[in-house]
Amino acid sequence: MNIKLKLTILSFLQFFVWGAWLITIGVYWFGTKNWSGEDFGKVFATLGIASIIMPALTGIIADRWINAEKLYGILHIFYGITLLFLPNITTPDNFFVVMLIAMVFYMPTISLSNSIAFYILKNNNYDVVKVFPPIRVWGTIGFIIAMWITNLTGNKASGNQFYIAAVIAFVLGIYSFTLPKCPPQNLIPKDASLTEKLGLNAFALFKDYKMALFFLFSLFLGGALQLTNMYGDTFLSDFGKIPQFADSFLVKRSTIILSISQISETLFILAIPFFLIKFGIKKVMLISMLAWVLRFGFFAYGGPENGGLFLIILSCVVYGMAFDFFNISGSLFVETTTDYKIRSSAQGLFMMMTNGFGAIMGSLLSGYLITEYFTLPNGDKMWHEIWLTFAGYALVIAVLFAIMFKHKHNPDLMEEVTH
Repeated sequence: MNIKLKLTILSFLQFFVWGAWLITIGVYWFGTKNWSGEDFGKVFATLGIASIIMPALTGIIADRWINAEKLYGILHIFYGITLLFLPNITTPDNFFVVMLIAMVFYMPTISLSNSIAFYILKNNNYDVVKVFPPIRVWGTIGFIIAMWITNLTGNKASGNQFYIAAVIAFVLGIYSFTLPKCPPQNLIPKDASLTEKLGLNAFALFKDYKMALFFLFSLFLGGALQLTNMYGDTFLSDFGKIPQFADSFLVKRSTIILSISQISETLFILAIPFFLIKFGIKKVMLISMLAWVLRFGFFAYGGPENGGLFLIILSCVVYGMAFDFFNISGSLFVETTTDYKIRSSAQGLFMMMTNGFGAIMGSLLSGYLITEYFTLPNGDKMWHEIWLTFAGYALVIAVLFAIMFKHKHNPDLMEEVTH
């Protein structure tokens, strides 16, 4: 099989096994199980906890002791096994524990899949910069297809969504053993200190005011990245409690509507080089923060009727800009401002602040706020107020970032990095 096709299948399945439940778990949690929002926040925090601990650990294992493709396959098989337990769990505390175990197996596979693709492409003399992005786009397509399957099979409120993900995780785990070998590269010197082995030497970047400020804003914006994944489908499905909207397309096919967000994400990736060269990293990141304000604001005023449905769709379109512009421009900022000796560790630190500590903060804080201040006695959520609060949070971050963060735009450097 063609190398690029093999890696395309890998990318497709990698995100399929996540998309089958990530967007719809809220409907299952609140609608089927009728569990609390605070506990739901804890469950989503498992993504952050696993993102802090596991990628660095599995990276060391793959660098030193075991082929990356084999470790990747083993992790997916265990991820699939763990998912099989979720539909039969009867308490939120036990669900948290099992989901944490599942995320410990899954989250490191995201970075491992990239490492495997980079190694195989380079080993076969491909231009990674040109070849990898079209392969990675199929990961987003896999995520979208999984969302559609879960919705169209009537499983967005069912535990079957975990079975769907588990079966494909087994397929992916077995498939990974057919990939070209990716042996340990022993890139970490044997005499390296524990700090170097764990990539903790990048924490020295906090001594630099601009880098410290960048990572701080990464933390705060990271708190917003998963909020619509957590609550978006539940929000749209809750319109079904209103009799005249119970059979509306928005309610019945909420997951498909939300998949516009991922479709938008694939399109905005193509626009990033132009925006970075034209406006620079700071302005692109600021555009991302303002896009998050619009993302939440459009949700606040959206609904099943014509004008409201347009706002929901518009919110999903804006998501691509909000998500991509921050993640990719932030990664490029790290790439262009840190020493090459700690660049990989610095990228890991950026991911740790956004998908790790930021995700934990956003998950736990949103769960607490919604439970304490935005849930009616009958259990209904005050969605309008919830989304406006999130929009206000994003707006405060954007204003502070615009005032406090100083960065000089270098168009020539950006053109070199983005091509």
